[in-house]
Amino acid sequence: MTISNLVRQHWAALRALLVFTVILGIAYPLLIWLLAQIPGLSDKADGSIIEANGKPVGSSLIGQSFTDSDGNALPQYFQSRASAAGDGYDPMATSASNLGPESIVDTPDKPSLLTTVCTRSKAIGDLEGVDGSRSFCTSGGVGAVLSVFGPRDLSGKVVDPTRVVSVNEPFDSVAAPFLTTYEGVRVECAKSGEDYSGGQIVPIRGSAPADPAVPADAVTASGSGLDPHISPAYADLQVGRVARARGVSPQQIEAVVADHTSSRTLGFLGEPRVNVLELNLALDEQYPARS
Repeated sequence: MTISNLVRQHWAALRALLVFTVILGIAYPLLIWLLAQIPGLSDKADGSIIEANGKPVGSSLIGQSFTDSDGNALPQYFQSRASAAGDGYDPMATSASNLGPESIVDTPDKPSLLTTVCTRSKAIGDLEGVDGSRSFCTSGGVGAVLSVFGPRDLSGKVVDPTRVVSVNEPFDSVAAPFLTTYEGVRVECAKSGEDYSGGQIVPIRGSAPADPAVPADAVTASGSGLDPHISPAYADLQVGRVARARGVSPQQIEAVVADHTSSRTLGFLGEPRVNVLELNLALDEQYPARS
């Protein structure tokens, strides 16, 4: 390759670099910025920041917790969904628990998805004064799951149990298991350090209603861990508590909830939803909590 050919190739490459730098590094970002300033889009482009008394307090796109320093719900505020993003609603750690419907047995270092849901449902039921019971949950708020030992048939089902263990109820923490006997065999609580994986895992539905009082979004986290919305059903569940804390009637709180309930996007996408931050700010403005 001659010197002239080498210079020509490098000059062509430099021109291409300059052209693409102008187009992709300057013109395109500038065009997107200008489009983002169009009325109706500028707010979203700037992060959908919500202000109170002239100060930014959050974004309408990212949820936040309304709890005290110990993690207890502040009674005057509507509560958000649970969040698996970092310590809760951390935009730098957006994530889900990655646990699925087969996660029903606790491990020493991590509760199963079933126990997590049961625990949340019981806690919310206690907070709101409703029945927090749920199918496949014990009254203590853990997964109602047995490990059944004994001979098995060809399908793998235990046909004549010889030992039954409630695997999510530690022996040291409960006086008695959620179920006294299973097929005539006394149920025992799990003992620390013992392995019960050799038994047949049997979830027990229990007598909880098919339609629990605590809605699903109250006991599960969103996929991103940042969802700022709750369902109207979860909002309705919290109306009484918030009304008492603010010293107003439930009807007054319900009216504010209705004003901050969004319908399905375009009439058919998603579900009706309530933005928790916007709702709580509106309540602070209209009905400040009693001191």
